Amino acid sequence: MSAAALVLDRIDKVYNPEGARPVHAVRAMSLELAPGEIGALLGSSGCGKTSTLRMIAGFEAVTGGAIALTGRAIHAEPPARRNVAMAFEGYSLYPPLSVRDNIAFALKSRRLDPAEAARRIAEIAELLEIDDLLGRRPSSLSGGQQQRAGLARALVRDADLYLLDEPMGQLEPRLRAVLRGRLKHYIKTRGLTVILVTHDQTEANALADRIAVMEDGALQQFASPATLRDRPANRFVGAFIGEPPMNLLPAEARADGAGIGFVLPGGARLAYGPGEMASQVREAALACGAVIVGVRPHAIRLSGTGLPARVAANQWIGDQSHVAVSFADRAVVVVEHERVTARSGDAVGLSIDAGDLHVFDAGNGAAVSHGEVLA
Repeated sequence: MSAAALVLDRIDKVYNPEGARPVHAVRAMSLELAPGEIGALLGSSGCGKTSTLRMIAGFEAVTGGAIALTGRAIHAEPPARRNVAMAFEGYSLYPPLSVRDNIAFALKSRRLDPAEAARRIAEIAELLEIDDLLGRRPSSLSGGQQQRAGLARALVRDADLYLLDEPMGQLEPRLRAVLRGRLKHYIKTRGLTVILVTHDQTEANALADRIAVMEDGALQQFASPATLRDRPANRFVGAFIGEPPMNLLPAEARADGAGIGFVLPGGARLAYGPGEMASQVREAALACGAVIVGVRPHAIRLSGTGLPARVAANQWIGDQSHVAVSFADRAVVVVEHERVTARSGDAVGLSIDAGDLHVFDAGNGAAVSHGEVLA
């Protein structure tokens, strides 16, 4: 990676540290973001992503660790000196000012030529489809319109870093899909460095070069969308990334001649010969003994043969079938891109290739292997 634009070095955030119930919101968070890279902080509510963003912006003090931006330490500087632009989830527009003046306010410190300022405002307003709202006050706007105005005010600035907190959460799906593409093109053509906070996997996958998956204040993995999907670092990331989520089955790894068998609840067994699974993967799984076998819904095939299962539900959602089956004392989801005619209660067979397995250590959740490649 080239010289980092942003470096988080084991930052911590503890709320109410001297109180009876301190809250450790962010735990030893470390990552580096390259110049011109879009990074996303992704996780469920309360995972620490917004606290991390607010520490970078300077609205929350770090409890420990350091933050560097373009080579300078900023964690002790006030927000105004960090040269960071932020679009807030709560909009934070100035009520007495029009949308145009709210956007222009971010340019006043630069003392731009009025014609250049007007050009920038018109460009970002057209991009976000608020050009017909420039003369209106925030109180007359919908939540989605206010959100786009706040995003415009951040993006129109010249900053070292742009922080976007759930920037499109209030938009209706069609407009959100359109603006994602426009926003990424705008960011990339200008070489902006961006951190996006979202709980929406689709938004993170569409916009980010790399995604930081967080849980309980800790960074679980920071990688490209493809790597998170194909090589999750642990069971949490494997289950969190993907829709529908990865199926997880507790199993006991046992030697089966030169092959391996995964004994599942209820006595079901996944068995693979030496030609189906690499020897180093076999040995790593056997060393764990107790494992979690993960398989993504689209990697399971339904047929009249294979491992016996029974259909619990079958939904056609317009372009694919989501079939829930009872298998190994669990509800397992299968995705087929053709319409499946099986009904609830029907017996079906499941086929799962060794190359589609993700194996995790049942003890610590760490990935043991992905297909035939060791983690």
